[in-house]
Amino acid sequence: MTDTLTVSVLGTGIMGAAMARNIAGAGHTVRAWNRSRAKAEPLAAVGAHVAGTPAEAVEGADVVLTILYDGATALDVMRQAAPALRAGTAWAQSTTAGLESVTELAAFAREHGLVFYDAPVLGTRQPAEDGALLVLAAGPGQGREAVTPVFDAVGARTVWTGEDGAAGTATRLKLVANSWVLAATNAAGETLALARALGVDPQHFFDAIAGGPLDMGYLRVKSAMILDGRLSPPQFAVTTAAKDARLIVEAGERNGVRLDVAAAGARRLARAAEQGHGDEDMAAAYFASFEKTPPA
Repeated sequence: MTDTLTVSVLGTGIMGAAMARNIAGAGHTVRAWNRSRAKAEPLAAVGAHVAGTPAEAVEGADVVLTILYDGATALDVMRQAAPALRAGTAWAQSTTAGLESVTELAAFAREHGLVFYDAPVLGTRQPAEDGALLVLAAGPGQGREAVTPVFDAVGARTVWTGEDGAAGTATRLKLVANSWVLAATNAAGETLALARALGVDPQHFFDAIAGGPLDMGYLRVKSAMILDGRLSPPQFAVTTAAKDARLIVEAGERNGVRLDVAAAGARRLARAAEQGHGDEDMAAAYFASFEKTPPA
């Protein structure tokens, strides 16, 4: 394996575009594709080859990185890429997918002789742009030299959870972590909504918890986005968060765990999307507390 890799990035949305730029910035050759080509075109400025099809994007790739909407989309795109995939190519699957989807994706990898790495990432737009994501990865130790430079380019560190990507241990950890992130996001929104309804100055709440165990940076960041009206461009969109929430609830149901908070959070995010906030930051779930848009 040479120091310079050819990396195919399939999916150049909020996360994928930033990851592709950092991979190119690390000196690797990037071949990028997105269903909406306009989202991939800016990557040409950092030297990426913008491909017209998934098959064109994976030609000659040492590593294929998928960072798409969900598992079904990732599988569909990889099927389109199949004619140009080379046996032995490493596939870093970073789409947040359900456990059932991981099984299907791993089966596709086996069928085409790909080395499968279950590799979701933790982080939003800014960490992605900064190359400071947390990569959660599972896959064979032999061959990691192909994916490690890619993970190093997009992340601050990598947490390895196992040697079998098909077992979905990295995805399982991602769902657990996301359950906390989404619960905290929804709680922040509800707290501010209640403060508004009761005529409480939000700053008095922040002063009350300041420096104590109930205070946390994430609460303050998401609250500031709501209070300052800085919900676009999103760090992580409502529609994507709603999808992840559904995956979390499904994972709980299939494993005999009732996740009441996650289920309520999923409905809350879906309601915010229905109200027209789907493309805003997931903090916009705040608006689901109101039948009508609250006054400024």
